[in-house]
Amino acid sequence: MSGTKSPERMVVFGDAAVAIAITVLVLPLTEAVPEAIHEHRSTIDFLGDLQGEIYTFLLSFAVIAQLWAAHHRIFEHVTAYRPALMRWHLAWVLTIVVLPFPTAMIAGFGEDRLTPLLYIGTVLASSGCLLALTLLVQRDAELRGDGFTERQVVNAGLTTASLVVAFGLAFIPGVGYFALLMLLVPPILLRLRYRPTR
Repeated sequence: MSGTKSPERMVVFGDAAVAIAITVLVLPLTEAVPEAIHEHRSTIDFLGDLQGEIYTFLLSFAVIAQLWAAHHRIFEHVTAYRPALMRWHLAWVLTIVVLPFPTAMIAGFGEDRLTPLLYIGTVLASSGCLLALTLLVQRDAELRGDGFTERQVVNAGLTTASLVVAFGLAFIPGVGYFALLMLLVPPILLRLRYRPTR
């Protein structure tokens, strides 16, 4: 297995980046608390004013959690890595640490049509990196242990394809973030394709 190394430190680095990104997501909410206390605002008013920020936090938390889970499913079968795997992994980490930026823009830019494109484009880039990682692991038997299945490759491909469609739909006025509902399609297609035969 020449030219390969243990992926453990790489995975830990990715997990740390995810944890930091999620922490950065919640900072705008926690930073608003002292000002609300200083102004003697009620909890109801405070939460009402932050409703948009809370929704965007929950959206991005769910998105990052799904991306991390997909990353975890890949690397639970990876026993070694090569430079190409490291490069795609770092590209994926970049998309994760960048995601709080378009998340912060959602509340601030409101109806701006470019903000959903930036957000969905970032998620698409992250999914594309996961697809590249999946294909690298699939094609190189020296990098993976047992348990890596065709279903993982199909899932990564379907998810990325659904985000390409979502990105296109986001150009349509009024669609915006609703385009992310395309992410409900891959699980349905996977269930149909891998339905147990009787």
